[in-house]
Amino acid sequence: MSDLSLAKDRIKILLLEGIHRNAVDSLRQNGYENVDLRPGALDGDDLANAIRDVHMIGIRSRTRLTPEILAAADKLMAIGCFCIGTNQVALDAARHAGVPVFNAPYSNTRSVAELVIAQVIMLLRRVPEKNALAHLGDWRKTADGSHEVRGKVLGIVGYGHIGSQVSVLAEAMGMRVRYHDIVDTLPLGNAQPCASLDELLAVSDVVTLHVPATPQTRYMIREPQIRAMRPGAVLLNLARGDVVDIETLAAALTDGHLSGAAVDVFPKEPASRDEPFASPLRGLSNVILTPHVGGSTQEAQANIGIEVADKLIRYSDNGSTLGAVNFVEVALPVQDGVTRFLHIHRNVPGVLSHINEVFSRREMNISGQYLRTDGEVGYVVVDVDADLQAGMGIRRELAAIEGTIRTRFLR
Repeated sequence: MSDLSLAKDRIKILLLEGIHRNAVDSLRQNGYENVDLRPGALDGDDLANAIRDVHMIGIRSRTRLTPEILAAADKLMAIGCFCIGTNQVALDAARHAGVPVFNAPYSNTRSVAELVIAQVIMLLRRVPEKNALAHLGDWRKTADGSHEVRGKVLGIVGYGHIGSQVSVLAEAMGMRVRYHDIVDTLPLGNAQPCASLDELLAVSDVVTLHVPATPQTRYMIREPQIRAMRPGAVLLNLARGDVVDIETLAAALTDGHLSGAAVDVFPKEPASRDEPFASPLRGLSNVILTPHVGGSTQEAQANIGIEVADKLIRYSDNGSTLGAVNFVEVALPVQDGVTRFLHIHRNVPGVLSHINEVFSRREMNISGQYLRTDGEVGYVVVDVDADLQAGMGIRRELAAIEGTIRTRFLR
């Protein structure tokens, strides 16, 4: 498929799920006036109809961009996930359609880390149980089972941006930090690595999970792992809903093997406020349940709005795919007096030579050329000294090259 170089005010952008107003402001300040901001998620036919004529879409975690939905969006050129996760998007289908997907992997790091620390303190002090009893009129003023965090061992599974930030905050309060990650990572402060997950579980008073959604992390915390934790330990999951076997966790909390838990993410989460939340953890007074709000602070959402909007703007303005999660990353210079052609194609032999033939036949000077490929998709950016009318003819020839997925040219 091919896209003309649309004027910015003709590029249609749909933002769902109450994305922060900063995103709209950033887009409009850069000339993108046609922005439709909606408060909730869409699905099914409503989503397919809404996305049909859209050039860029922004979503959070509830909107599902399936292969079928993407197939209905033949004008779509970029997707922005205004959150960390991207598992709500069919990434391979988007890549094969020539649609890069951008997210915000760092903007809500502090918000998640702060919530972890708050929950650790509340669980070690048994605040959830005392709170529930107080609401029932039971004045349970006792120190039984309540502990300071100072001196306790915090085990962090996944020592990336969030895990390492939790490490810094925890150590500042006097906790001893151990961590485990499949990637060798330098510790911050006095944190010490564990050689295995089993070692971490055995030495930790509190275990907090900060891993991505991968086949390796799916239900990585099951019956053997939970029973390997110290009696009376605490477990927190603010990572992904399918990292922990919820049924097993509920059993360990009920029989007293674990003294408490905090869970922010679930295997199945309601798509809207109208859908009831169901979980075997409901009703357990030693559990803090939050509705996937680890990164839901005004500060985080404001930062995310700016970060993802800027990535969409850079891609639309000059073709830069830096930060794309499903696409080859190309950092491009700003255009200066040239026409820029973008060519996304299946990674098959001969495409680059055919692209160059299109320009050489016209004796046009190529002032810059950038190529990146992965196993299946290639991305070529060509800067040429050409006027707009010549550009129109070139675009049609580029689109006709066998293997072409999408072409665009930028004025």
